[in-house]
Amino acid sequence: MRRTLIRYKTKPESADRNAELVRAVFAELQAAKPEGVRYLTLRLEDDSFVHIVETAAEDGSSPIPKLKAFQEFQAGIRERCTEPPAPRAATVVGNYRMLNET
Repeated sequence: MRRTLIRYKTKPESADRNAELVRAVFAELQAAKPEGVRYLTLRLEDDSFVHIVETAAEDGSSPIPKLKAFQEFQAGIRERCTEPPAPRAATVVGNYRMLNET
């Protein structure tokens, strides 16, 4: 299992559009129901976004980049941001009913 945290900050005028694009990714995930992936996105009050992705594949591969909605979200992401996306590997230090850990 691999976890990745991605953080970026959008321009104030782009934050709502970014949120719409993210919601479209989740709608497509709900429809496709791919196995082996868990995904959460948070929008912070300063228009930063935090994405947490958990994949079951040993190589860390994910079905998310193959989604049409995700590709649309990725198009123009840098133009929407004041701080570009910064992916980082993440290790759980503590978890109380947020993540499905076995």
